[in-house]
Amino acid sequence: MKETEDIIRAFKKAQQQHKKTALATVVHVEGSSYRRPGARMLVTEDGELTGAISGGCLEGDALRKALLAINQQQNKLVTYDSMDEDDNTIGIQLGCNGIVHILFEPIDPAKENNPITLLENAAAQRTNSVLVTLFNIDALQTQFGTCLFVAKDFRTGETGIEEIKNELEKDIAQVFENNHSVIKQYQPGNIAAFIELVKPPVELMIAGAGNDAFPLVQMANVLGWHVTIMDGRKTHASAQRFPSVKKIIVARPAEALQQVSIHEQTVFILMSHNYNYDLAMLKELIPVGSNYVGVLGPKKKLEKMLHEITKQGIGIANSEKIYGPTGLDIGAETPEEIALSIVAEIKAVLAKRNAGTLRDKDGFIHEHHFTPAKS
Repeated sequence: MKETEDIIRAFKKAQQQHKKTALATVVHVEGSSYRRPGARMLVTEDGELTGAISGGCLEGDALRKALLAINQQQNKLVTYDSMDEDDNTIGIQLGCNGIVHILFEPIDPAKENNPITLLENAAAQRTNSVLVTLFNIDALQTQFGTCLFVAKDFRTGETGIEEIKNELEKDIAQVFENNHSVIKQYQPGNIAAFIELVKPPVELMIAGAGNDAFPLVQMANVLGWHVTIMDGRKTHASAQRFPSVKKIIVARPAEALQQVSIHEQTVFILMSHNYNYDLAMLKELIPVGSNYVGVLGPKKKLEKMLHEITKQGIGIANSEKIYGPTGLDIGAETPEEIALSIVAEIKAVLAKRNAGTLRDKDGFIHEHHFTPAKS
């Protein structure tokens, strides 16, 4: 989501400067690639780039293709093939052993549902939503582009292709149900759709405004997570100490939680170094059902807290979502290393990964969800 938010900001800046822009989107990957479908990059007419569609190897050529799309005011699909390591047709060796299909869309701000507007709709959601981008693997055919946004109670845009409407609606519902994006081909016309599940940004709620929260806030900011600081001490929880966080709440746990909205991407870290504050916060969080509640400190501390809560007749539901000590076992000692271990564990939990080494993983790093058209 950080990349999306950066692109939206860059587009608004370009508008103020009266610059034309184009959006480059990775819509399909065959084999291996540094970036996956959904990676985006905004290009201005004077060559400014925001976002990334590769590790840097495609950006130079993509800039030229984007400027061509801006010039011609026409969507274009470009395919980069690095399956053949000896192929230097685009002047570079990618080394990724994959085929990457990138859609270039010139942005017309006058159009009500241009791609950036649809991205803005997605960025504004606090629940999962879906973006639909239509393209054709045959680069000479019409490239429809990013055309539809669907959320739980709101949708905007249209595909303009009546023949695939019913099947597309079923596939959109399936994406919401299965909780992952898909690429689907349809007949007639061999139209392909990148049906992208867009998750809201991670909302990191840090209970505790001590100095060891600084590196955790900094790392979360790098990732584009939205951070809220909660503490009972106004001398610690202040905008002067934490200028980059989205929200600062000075209140007791029960009152603090009334001031935040919680969704499936909301996670909590209890690190106030005040046992009673952390205990009260954990007690309030148990019925909430957050997907991740991390408790800083030794395991005995968490065991004592849970024992005290159960003594009050409160059942510990979803205990598997309470992580104490919080963080992955990477040998962390300094506040920065501890913050790294916490952020990595949160990412793994939300992504439903086991946090093992990629060296020991069989097959592709990323999941592939491609459904060819039925003949």
